[in-house]
Amino acid sequence: MRGTLDGAALDLIFRNARTQNGWLDTPVSDAQLHEIYELMRLGPTSANSCPARIVFLRTTEAKARLLPALSPGNVDKTKAAPVTAIIGYDRRFFELLPRLFPHKPEMADPFKANKTLAETTAFRNGTLQGAYFMLAARALGLDVAECPALTTRRSTRNFFPTAASSRISCATWATAIPPRFCRGCPGLTSTRRAPCSERGRARPRHAPRRSFRLPT
Repeated sequence: MRGTLDGAALDLIFRNARTQNGWLDTPVSDAQLHEIYELMRLGPTSANSCPARIVFLRTTEAKARLLPALSPGNVDKTKAAPVTAIIGYDRRFFELLPRLFPHKPEMADPFKANKTLAETTAFRNGTLQGAYFMLAARALGLDVAECPALTTRRSTRNFFPTAASSRISCATWATAIPPRFCRGCPGLTSTRRAPCSERGRARPRHAPRRSFRLPT
């Protein structure tokens, strides 16, 4: 039987973690951002597609380009955060599948032939990787606030000049300032285990190591 996380680790990632609205004035290093990515990229995606693409913003000038895409309630905390990560998805992710899914390189063919399939797969799995990003940040002692961004052609070109489209913006930080929010909603509970129709084989963990840009 595999080992399990202890209570302190579960508290850090889930039970005591909150969406934060305030930050301390302490930097988040490039090394920490690399560490988050190295954990995030190991999370499972369809056919190991790994469509998420990340841009990190630090400077006031860089964040100013993002602010028009945010709702008013998310502007101040994004401006104050030491680092903001824009997590987008690459519609042409399938071009890397021969490398990421080497035992079946023809897996790229259906996506090449069907733009709708490629779009929905990229959006679904890119969003999933956004969740992995937030959990990885928490696991490394950082706090996060997820801030969904409005996707427009202009805002997308600002940060993803090629085939990626931004869907999630999250601000990451080291230690939250008090008071922390109490958890108002317990969330849904599960009364039964969902059936699994098949057992997946082990997949290579070869997400692209350069699918992000260091902060500007």
